[in-house]
Amino acid sequence: MKTTAPPDPNTRKPKFRPPPGACDAHCHIFGPAAKFPYAKDAPYWPPDSPFESLQKLHSILGIERAVIVHASCHGADMRVTLDAIARSGGKYRGTAIIDETYGDKQFKRMHDGGIRAVRFNFVKHLGGRPDMRLFDRTVARLKEMGWHLILHLDSNDLVEFRKKLEAIPVPMVIDHMGRVKAAEGLAQRPFRILLEFMKNENCWVKVCGAERVSSAGPPFTDAINTTPTPNGCFATPLRGAWRWSPRISFWPKSTA
Repeated sequence: MKTTAPPDPNTRKPKFRPPPGACDAHCHIFGPAAKFPYAKDAPYWPPDSPFESLQKLHSILGIERAVIVHASCHGADMRVTLDAIARSGGKYRGTAIIDETYGDKQFKRMHDGGIRAVRFNFVKHLGGRPDMRLFDRTVARLKEMGWHLILHLDSNDLVEFRKKLEAIPVPMVIDHMGRVKAAEGLAQRPFRILLEFMKNENCWVKVCGAERVSSAGPPFTDAINTTPTPNGCFATPLRGAWRWSPRISFWPKSTA
């Protein structure tokens, strides 16, 4: 079974202090596996990185709120994420991974527990595209519930599913900058399509996972062109802002 490196246990307190109410918009909780087992068919089993460790990290960084992105290694078992939200004192919300067993009862339980989005993995190393019938049914349900959709894509999926994604009727977040490959340059079709998505009021691109875009390795400077900066290629005049989340720890480091 594939595993991942554990997070750095010695986080240093940064000089920069985020403003009051700062939110970590993308973090995971793993286990502990003894209490919240990993899915038997998960593509990886990471070292435990539980709720307590995430709270410690946020305390050091000065982050008050968070969105727990339910990790694929836990499959559709939402207990670990719902537990973290319940223990956060109202400071955390979360996203879900679902399967065909989820119906009205399960969605109500998640909503009451602080879940506000469903995430679909399309990336090959996490099993490839989902059941598209489940995808379509879920998008319709999200519209009814006022939730949003999160997409973890390989860059070529932006090309293949462009028309379908353009028709999504709910707010849509594309994870990890669409995993466009920096080595293929700014003229590559996936990147140009991603820029077009940025003109859609419903579409947001999450700025995290530069190592997934880079081909040069640390410190991933080749990913700068695919990162929203004041002079970068993702700069958009829409609403006078770049569409990115205000604080993303992407903790702990994983393939989730």
